[in-house]
Amino acid sequence: MLDIQTKTFEQLNTKELYDLLQLRSEVFVVEQDCVYQDIDGKDQKAFHVLGYKNQNLVAYTRIFKPGDYFKEASIGRVVVKETQRQYGYGYDIMNVSVEAIQKHFKTSHIRISAQTYLKRFYNNLGFKEVGEEYLEDGIPHVNMLLES
Repeated sequence: MLDIQTKTFEQLNTKELYDLLQLRSEVFVVEQDCVYQDIDGKDQKAFHVLGYKNQNLVAYTRIFKPGDYFKEASIGRVVVKETQRQYGYGYDIMNVSVEAIQKHFKTSHIRISAQTYLKRFYNNLGFKEVGEEYLEDGIPHVNMLLES
């Protein structure tokens, strides 16, 4: 069971910020062999959803209110530590992220830019593909919407 916390950028302490940047870099830069600008100036606008197991950060997302990233509210930088993926933590962190958007932003219309190979995962959470596949930082992505 994950201990999941949602914090604004200002509420993050130095260790939490370091840990989330390290996890994002570990997966998106090293594991996926993708050189891109992860620190994109958007973290300050985001709520950060942090999933801990035994006080170690193993899952993370960031969420945005409508208009801050897309027209709709959005979830991005969805990541689970490679050694922890067999436990369903991706579903746990996504479900809490959707609930946080509903609570903080009073909407359930959510857009994501999903890596194409994860379509089925997001479909299982209720997201539907919209539009054509496209490349983002050299990785195939597709826009997906949750409208509940």
